[in-house]
Amino acid sequence: MTALSLGALGVVFGDIGTSPLYALQTVFSIDNGAVRPVAGDVYGVLSLVFWSILTIVSVKYVVFVMRAGNDGEGGILALAALIRRLVTGRARLVSVAVVLGVIGASLFFGDSVITPAISVLSAVEGIEVVSPGVHSAILPIGVVILIVLFLVQRFGTHQVGRLFGPVMLLWFLSLAVLGLPQIVAHPAVLRSLSPTYALAFVLDRPFVAFIAMGAVVLAITGAEALYADMGHFGRPAISRSWFALVFPALTLNYLGQGALILNRPSAVANPFFLLAPDWAQIPLVVLATLATVIASQSVISGAFSMSRQAMQLGFLPHLTVRHTSSRESGQIYVPAMNWLLLGGVLILTVTFGSSAALATAYGLAVTGTLLLTTTLFLILAHSAWHWRRWQLVLTGVVFGGLELFFLAGNLTKIVHGGWLPLLLGAASVTVMLTWQRGRRVTTDRRAEREGTLAEFVDDLHRHPRTRVPGTAVFLHPTSETVPLALRANVQFNEVLHEHVVIVSVVSENVPRVPGDERVSVDSLEYTDDGIVHVSARFGFHDDQNIPAALREASALTDEMEFDPDTVCYFLSRITIERGPKGQLPTWQKRMFIGLAHNAANPATYFTLPVDRTVVMGTRIEL
Repeated sequence: MTALSLGALGVVFGDIGTSPLYALQTVFSIDNGAVRPVAGDVYGVLSLVFWSILTIVSVKYVVFVMRAGNDGEGGILALAALIRRLVTGRARLVSVAVVLGVIGASLFFGDSVITPAISVLSAVEGIEVVSPGVHSAILPIGVVILIVLFLVQRFGTHQVGRLFGPVMLLWFLSLAVLGLPQIVAHPAVLRSLSPTYALAFVLDRPFVAFIAMGAVVLAITGAEALYADMGHFGRPAISRSWFALVFPALTLNYLGQGALILNRPSAVANPFFLLAPDWAQIPLVVLATLATVIASQSVISGAFSMSRQAMQLGFLPHLTVRHTSSRESGQIYVPAMNWLLLGGVLILTVTFGSSAALATAYGLAVTGTLLLTTTLFLILAHSAWHWRRWQLVLTGVVFGGLELFFLAGNLTKIVHGGWLPLLLGAASVTVMLTWQRGRRVTTDRRAEREGTLAEFVDDLHRHPRTRVPGTAVFLHPTSETVPLALRANVQFNEVLHEHVVIVSVVSENVPRVPGDERVSVDSLEYTDDGIVHVSARFGFHDDQNIPAALREASALTDEMEFDPDTVCYFLSRITIERGPKGQLPTWQKRMFIGLAHNAANPATYFTLPVDRTVVMGTRIEL
């Protein structure tokens, strides 16, 4: 196994790799034991689990969806951005795809709150198998582990990440080793690999099978991570790890748990930990805890990356993003998201109190994201890849049909806590769409006040101002209008710097922009006035470092012969206030203004030197 495939074990497969801790246990505990520990039910459930993993993970994601890379990057927001980039002439369809991507990202945030709680609690609960009397200590131990996990995020995972791959390698080997003895002792359990047992279970006991699907989906939680983390490791490494180790290990473990339940029906209380002999149970609890911490870490890191993508695509305000590694740009820490996740995770952990209770709320976000990914993939395949109709129908029926079945089975969880991920997702969607709409309205209002840049430059030539030594850099979103800070400087001070550089940041719908395509310089029709416009293009995984972009631009033209380390930066700081009229309802105005007030300092976000940055403000009413 290559180093890249080993690394993928620690980041990509943490969530789905820890599902055996609670998946089958949850299936046999739903509805007061509706699924019975008898051969027909056990074989039927195992068949559903195996074929769900095979269909959704192995076929849908590894074979199909992971081919839809946005310059090598994956994830539902990247898929929506890819559709926006490739599909032309169908604005309404593209808008629908973007909204679906936002909803999928919102459901991912909801999943990011539940996953750490259920994963850590399910591992710590293994202590009860060894010592039932310590039940009261499980919740405090889980809370402490979760708090420590979120507190260390600011130090980054690049050091700890070196251990992730070897630990998860040991974990998956342990899954296989735990399952094999039970399979050897009860080889008849291998019958469940036939899809006929799943079909027979559904036909013989349709209502029970329908309810069971709400728990079977727990076996494929984390499937989206294969696609979301594709940019870190690449499709070949992820595919090798999945087919060579992860999929076989998961299959052996689930079959082993099924065989154990048939042999000892009381094992439904905790079939995973009861697979281990007495002497191995404490080490297994420790290993399981490490594995669930890694799984939680993967989800948290994914939430950070998803937040940055949403910021770059204009669906969230600029938040503080800290890079925790000098080598890997993907190693980031978003403080605001970290503390929001910690608060949500602790509330869920204390409120539900156990992994069994949390399982009642788990699954809706997962199935929703799966179904949305399938929908976006079909839009891409139809509009950009021009698949034939029969290919689209077959793909939609196989994947979408199964995922609709999963979603319907999980709808029964709404009254038992399943409303929670829906509420979290709805809140996230509202925030992101409100920010996008408010940002668009604010940009229009700002353009009205700024005036056109071409007329402004012409006026400077007709009525020259006093030029003062130095270079002034004005950050501005467009080359069409005048930066408010530049207009104010000319109007009130009646002076202009010797060199004026207007920098516009362009967020592209790609993960990264090549260095030779990063910047372009426009002389604005006059080549001798010292006024130029620079477009700096960044992908949603790039660091928006303006001084570094100016260094690249200074090498492109003689008009920018200055030292970027000595220039002064001017920011137009807009204070947004709620007006009596406008395009937004009152509640959206309040939300947008609140988000704007809590946005990161632009000087920090664009890596500007604080001692050479001037902020000039104005007010705009929504």
